Amino acid sequence: MVEFTTEPFELDTFPPHAVAARKAVDEAGLDVAVGPFGTGAEGEADQILAAVSKLLRESLDAGATRISVQVSVLAEAGTEAETEAEAETTTEAETPSESDPAAGEGGTP
Repeated sequence: MVEFTTEPFELDTFPPHAVAARKAVDEAGLDVAVGPFGTGAEGEADQILAAVSKLLRESLDAGATRISVQVSVLAEAGTEAETEAEAETTTEAETPSESDPAAGEGGTP
């Protein structure tokens, strides 16, 4: 997943640098979600990396003075890491803390 914002901001129209950034992620075949403070896109790692490279070059060429980019790796559904993380979260949520004497007694400390 990639999230990005281009600047300078223009509230009345989409500036050329924002249009160039959006075009780069659209052409990469990513699932795009436009928000009020930035744009997010999801896809395969190779798609994301190629899109980010193109987004940076073309947005700067179109007049961007600043581009903020955040790339996140999302676990695929059903992967071992995701399953383990869910199991740990469930276990922690259901197991009273040994350091909290009131835990599990139904009262508040």
